[in-house]
This record gives sequence, structure tokens and C-alpha cells, in this order.
Amino acid sequence: MQKPKMDSGRLEAFSDGVLAIIVTIMVLEIKVPHEAANFEALKPLLPVFLSYILSFTMVLIYWNNHHHLFQPVESVNGNVLLANGYLLFWLSLLPFVTGWMGENHFASAPVFTFAFVMFMAGTAYYILERVLIKLNGKDSILAKSIGKDNKGLISAGLLFISMLTAFPYPMVSCVIFVLIPVMWIIPDKRIEKTLGEE
Repeated sequence: MQKPKMDSGRLEAFSDGVLAIIVTIMVLEIKVPHEAANFEALKPLLPVFLSYILSFTMVLIYWNNHHHLFQPVESVNGNVLLANGYLLFWLSLLPFVTGWMGENHFASAPVFTFAFVMFMAGTAYYILERVLIKLNGKDSILAKSIGKDNKGLISAGLLFISMLTAFPYPMVSCVIFVLIPVMWIIPDKRIEKTLGEE
């Protein structure tokens, strides 16, 4: 007797909710200045705001890719739920590392920690892809559209480099942080393209 397939709808809805909460917590870290009602009072918040923009962009990229990843998925199982939870765990640390990095003006230790969390999130996303491919089959639409995921592997490599440069040159790490969203700003159409060919 064939086991009933688990629908991915609840997993996607839960993930959407968690990502929305992450963004909300991050924006709440930007404290409203009460000492003056002028633009000068906003200057001390600039590093926090810049780190928020960076992290918001990263979360948006993850949300976009997560949505596309599950479009051709035929079924999920417990391993997929665990892999997805592992990804959400690392992304849930973003508000902390974002706030720490911004409030300390991109100092080495916070920059390294941000790079480490983003590297682990990228690794977790890769694991999620592999678990989904294993479940849905090497000949599935998902497997065909993802392929080797060179873009994801390049991002992970850049984040690893940013960890190495964080202590001697934290600004180099920050430049790498900006390069990654630029690389992903054009939405990944691999899955949509493969679906259109079916």
C-alpha cells in the first residue's frame, strides 16, 4: 500500500510566517530617535539602517528562492521538514547579527558572525535542495531545474571568504555581502523555465 503524500502547503505557510517575523524583528531594531526631530538625529542610525537593508535583501532572496524551490515539489517528508527547520533556524539569527553588526559600525567580530550565520544559512538551503531532490527523484522537474546549483555554491564560497577577511579587513567582507545580493537580484528562472518546458 502506497503511503499518502505529505502536502508542502503547511511547510511553505510556516516558512513564510517565520520569514515575515524575522523582517519585523529586524526593523524594530531601528530605534526612533527622541532627542531631536531633525535629520541630524538620524545620522547615528545609518550603520543600523544599512545593515537592515542588507539583511532585508538577503531574506527577500531566500523567500523568493524558497517559493520557487517548492513550485515543482510533488511531496515532502519528515527529512524535508527537518531540513527546512534547520534553514529557518539560521535565518532566525539574522535579527541578532544584523543589529550587532550595525550598532558596532561593522566591526570585525560582528561582521564575522554575520558572515558565519549567512554561510550556515546557505549551507542549510543547499541541504534542503538535496533532501528534496532525493525524495522527488533525480529525474524530477526539481532535479533538472536545480542541477549543480553553481550560483548557490559561488555564494557559499564568497561567504566563506568573507569570514576569512572579517578580522583583518571587515570592509572587504562588507563589500562581499553587497556583491551576493547583486548576483541574486535577477530572479533565478531555472525552475520556471523547466516547468514551462514540461
